[in-house]
Amino acid sequence: MIMTHQKNFNILFLCTGNSCRSQMAEALTHKLKGDLFCAFSAGTAPKGIDPNAIDVLLELGIDISGNISKSVDEVAEIQFDYVVTLCGHANETCPFFPRGTKRLHRGFDDPPKLSEGETDKSVILSHYRRIRDEIRSFVENMPGSLEA
Repeated sequence: MIMTHQKNFNILFLCTGNSCRSQMAEALTHKLKGDLFCAFSAGTAPKGIDPNAIDVLLELGIDISGNISKSVDEVAEIQFDYVVTLCGHANETCPFFPRGTKRLHRGFDDPPKLSEGETDKSVILSHYRRIRDEIRSFVENMPGSLEA
């Protein structure tokens, strides 16, 4: 069972695979806003952590190599203040959350899709870095960015 912490707000970042964007958002929130938020991530169809997401977070000194992809069912018992969907599919298939949970959609491009067919590792990682930095900006502006 996943335990919550006594923070001001519980926040769930939800994506389809819980492999890249939602993992980045969770890790960046822990690092940058851990005093305000207890962050979680999950997927509607979890598929394992993306190695490129691990690489670009390591560049910031954040290690998610021990993380696992979680199903939204695994965090169903947690009372979330915020649920943020990060991809269109998760937004469309987001399960119901109890009254009092603010649900919002903040879509970010999918780095694996952006780098599909690319063989140059530096080009691939450039897509991941851009999305990482966009997510970081979103997190840095929380809680304000959650009200938009």
